[in-house]
Amino acid sequence: MKALVRVSLVAVLAFALLAGAGCAKRTSETSPFDDGGDPNVRAAAQQISNAIVYFDFDKYDIKPQYRDMLRQNADLMKRYGQIRVRIEGHCDERGTREYNLALGERRARAVYDYLVMLGVNANQLELISFGKERPAVSGSGENVWRQNRRGEFRIISGQ
Repeated sequence: MKALVRVSLVAVLAFALLAGAGCAKRTSETSPFDDGGDPNVRAAAQQISNAIVYFDFDKYDIKPQYRDMLRQNADLMKRYGQIRVRIEGHCDERGTREYNLALGERRARAVYDYLVMLGVNANQLELISFGKERPAVSGSGENVWRQNRRGEFRIISGQ
């Protein structure tokens, strides 16, 4: 009887491992424009997604040098109301996971609030924090950390 239970348990575990192996993660996100669409909307979305807001250590305020870029993004989003954007907040490797998730959310929220203040419809925006989990650059040191403290834009819909 014990042998039958062991064989059954091994079979279940083997099946679970094989099933999990078939579920590969997507390595890249698909674009909402893969099926064509208005080239003006596509160009606007590309410009928006190229924008990055960098933050100082342990800060989440929008620095003056990013305000014009955010104003341009806001103008494009107001002109092309079908564009929906996810604002992603990121941190460098220092600090705990929990602290950096909260800081990343405050960074994303600061960008979100600034765009809404400029007249972007809040329904076009969502935000998420990745904390330190998705660095733009690997390694340590201020030059690396500076590039990882950021807010990025991902187009989630453009049709």
